[in-house]
Amino acid sequence: MSTKSNSEPEAKPKSRSIHYVNPIRLLLIGKPVATENSEHSLLPKITALPVFASDAISSVAYATQEILLALGVAGAAALVNTEYISIAIALLLVIVAISYTQTIHAYPSGGGSYIVAKDNIGVNLGLIAAGALLIDYILTVATSIASGVQNLVPMVHSLKGHEVALCVGFVLILLYANLRGLKESGTLFAFPTYAFVLGCLALIFVGLFGPQFGFKLHMDQAQNIPLVGTKAVGLGLILHAFARGCSAMTGTEAISNGVPAFKEPKADNASVTLAWMAVILGTLFIGISVLAIRLQIHYVDGSPAVIDQLNTIVFGRNTFFYYFLQIATVAILVLAANTSFADFPRLASILARDGFMPRQLANIGDKLTFSNG
Repeated sequence: MSTKSNSEPEAKPKSRSIHYVNPIRLLLIGKPVATENSEHSLLPKITALPVFASDAISSVAYATQEILLALGVAGAAALVNTEYISIAIALLLVIVAISYTQTIHAYPSGGGSYIVAKDNIGVNLGLIAAGALLIDYILTVATSIASGVQNLVPMVHSLKGHEVALCVGFVLILLYANLRGLKESGTLFAFPTYAFVLGCLALIFVGLFGPQFGFKLHMDQAQNIPLVGTKAVGLGLILHAFARGCSAMTGTEAISNGVPAFKEPKADNASVTLAWMAVILGTLFIGISVLAIRLQIHYVDGSPAVIDQLNTIVFGRNTFFYYFLQIATVAILVLAANTSFADFPRLASILARDGFMPRQLANIGDKLTFSNG
């Protein structure tokens, strides 16, 4: 005999809301991630480093040559100042990194310069900072990918004449990787970033200390680049070289902007990642500058890149190590544009939340990223 009361209403089946997913979108972008699984899409430190710091780390591929280019107008004797200028820029990097560490803990929701300026100086100045950053993110995509393609074409001569198509193709690859989800893009970008770091460390170590252990440098393959210096080495020239060398610090704000993308504890993990980035960037930058002076590298407009010249002398052209470092250099220059794909949408979402950009930019997409940006 049933003990259920006849007056008790029968249990109704729970209704399910069926969300239709376009099969083409599902194939291209993948399955949507449920909001309750957002923690699974956040980044650990080892993945966050290539996502947010590839722009800064890649700058060592051209920062030293910018100093050499500026000092070259005063002749070869002026190039010795490259070491001192590089050390001064590295010290400035330490100051900036400490400042951004404070920003990370004070503003764990991200936003960087915009949030700090808006809260402490005023809304209008905050918007100026935000506008400058958004423009800079767009230019970073253009210059990083163009620089990567410029380094790729000399290795594969058949690609000459197709530079624009290559640039567009690389942009589409980055776009696709980020639409698939931030964590997946971080995994994709990890190998080239760490390969570039290891390759540059090997280049510096072998170039500086290899001859003491019997390693023979390929000085016969060195480029003969004459310098016709006419200007005197004065304070103005030193400051000009310092300003050009500060391109090594591009992208240092990216981590402070992207704190919400880190795993818990977000602020602590972001601070540690920022410290890693500063140490790696400073070490590679000073090491490449010192090696360039030791090997008497010259750089003028139209000459081979400094990394290429160093790579040729240390490892020799057409060797495995030469191609390993050159391919890694091309890869990280292209992937440096990912900093913009990671940070432009996040900053745009903050501006949208504050009512300064279209509200759609504040929406989180299927992969729990700001895909509209």
